[in-house]
Amino acid sequence: MAEPIRVLVTGAAGQIAYSLLYSIAKGDVFGKDQPIILVLLDIPPMLPVLDGVVMELQDCALPLLREVIPTDKVEVGFKELDAAILVGSMPRKEGMERKDLLKANVAIFKTQGAALEKYAKKTVKVLVVGNPANTNCLIASKSAPSIPKENFSCLTRLDHNRARSQVAIRVGVTSEKVKNVIIWGNHSSTQYPDVHHSTVSLNGKEVPAYDAVKDDSWLKGDFITTVQQRGAAVIKARKLSSAMSAAKAICDHMRDIWFGTPDGEFVSMGIYSSGNSYGVPDDLMYSFPVTIKNKSWKVVDGLPINDFSRGKMDATAAELIEERDTALSFLGV
Repeated sequence: MAEPIRVLVTGAAGQIAYSLLYSIAKGDVFGKDQPIILVLLDIPPMLPVLDGVVMELQDCALPLLREVIPTDKVEVGFKELDAAILVGSMPRKEGMERKDLLKANVAIFKTQGAALEKYAKKTVKVLVVGNPANTNCLIASKSAPSIPKENFSCLTRLDHNRARSQVAIRVGVTSEKVKNVIIWGNHSSTQYPDVHHSTVSLNGKEVPAYDAVKDDSWLKGDFITTVQQRGAAVIKARKLSSAMSAAKAICDHMRDIWFGTPDGEFVSMGIYSSGNSYGVPDDLMYSFPVTIKNKSWKVVDGLPINDFSRGKMDATAAELIEERDTALSFLGV
């Protein structure tokens, strides 16, 4: 058996973590022969709840789960990590300005970035889920200068999965028949779900998504807004945010980092923008199409971008620039 890896989940007493931890501990993410030490970090008031989560993980009797470490201390939580899944963040409360939300989260992710810098392995792979995920991820990476920027990513796989599923439902196929959808930009309502480069497998043939759907006005209208606003729609229906689908997307994202993407397929993830063929400004965490091999991602370059897409990609970049500049002003940078 391999040596155990240390995997941190923050916000570990929350509902996304509750849907996530079993899949990680069971081997669905890092492999069926990879033992795991699970480190669960949350704030002090949540420690009693965390004890209940630990009991349940013990009661699952999972052979790969070597140890569970619940803690509210960063020096314990971030020590010698192989992977960090940063789910915990300050949620937006009613009447809260976006700026106030940013300010609270800058403080959290500056602390967590500094803890990664001080205690984690330099090879650690960091996935930021807590919103605003792109900017939180940027702040964490800037606070951990000796960890390569390429090791940080933020979650847009949930949006990617939503887009894939919407096309599949529309065409009447299962979702694995839909390949290479793209989420560009921010994990917010300005994100751009793009299927110009996507294909659908119909009767054994790969058909461009626009030809399979045969409804351009839906693809350029309701499809985009449905994906952009899906999180809000789930909250309205459930009175709780999407936890099951978010946990599934986290598993997809981390498994692809660990084991790579299938040949001929790309996925969406928020990564550090530095020199790309799409004119996306540098120094942002922006969602691109990527392929992954040997735990390293590579942007899928050179896809043709039409005017419709260009406008959408620029709009979400503008929002990210504004978020970044506001966040950096709180850092005093």
